[in-house]
Amino acid sequence: MDALIQCFSSIDLTTLNATDTMERGRTFAENVNRFAALYPQMPSVAAICVYPALVPAVRQALKVPGVRIAAVGGGFPASQTYSSVKAAECAQCVENGADEVDIVISLNHFLSGNYEEAGREIAMVRKALGEKAHLKVILETGVLKTKDAIIKASFLAMENGADFIKTSTGKLEPAATPFAAEVMCCCIRDFYQHTGKRIGFKPAGGITVASEALEYRSIVREVLGDEWLTPSLFRIGASRLTNNLLKDIFQEDLALF
Repeated sequence: MDALIQCFSSIDLTTLNATDTMERGRTFAENVNRFAALYPQMPSVAAICVYPALVPAVRQALKVPGVRIAAVGGGFPASQTYSSVKAAECAQCVENGADEVDIVISLNHFLSGNYEEAGREIAMVRKALGEKAHLKVILETGVLKTKDAIIKASFLAMENGADFIKTSTGKLEPAATPFAAEVMCCCIRDFYQHTGKRIGFKPAGGITVASEALEYRSIVREVLGDEWLTPSLFRIGASRLTNNLLKDIFQEDLALF
């Protein structure tokens, strides 16, 4: 039960649809507010994750202390736009109230072997965000395919300012996999051992039931240790998972999110 609750507290409650409206952003925030009022003994989700245009609506409606607002930026999900546009979009997300920004590593550059440019873009966004906002870098591990490529992308992101590395956008298949999660967590462990800096890990894409969330939690615990099992270092990108976890925790279908 404690593990289920911990997974719930690590969720980035996510809506990333082309049909999302400002009202949907407000509804997500209001659902988090309502849950906190109905179940004060439970932790809240870690964050609400939306497209940049919805950030002001979420910021205005969200009343629960500690729940962060995350925006997907940098030309999400394809990351196929100009570096200056990526940096400007991410900076505006923060100006409008985002605490965190999730970007996709430039696969255009990375898959071409132009690692220097891929890293430069991450560093450029990191600088644009300023000191307070957290940067999550999505590796899109399903298209990287090999262990070596995932390792290369993980270190490239961490060395250029990522606060979290994240498996997937959820827009391409395969999305999150236990294999990619273990490789990424090993990279985070090695980076910590060499630098003393703790980088967070976020699996995302296709995680819908408690058993899957618990599997990723187990990988984090085994590779990185219990100190990583906190929302400041472990997140799960999810939408359907939220209600499914609550169903297992309360043994009834609450359907609050």
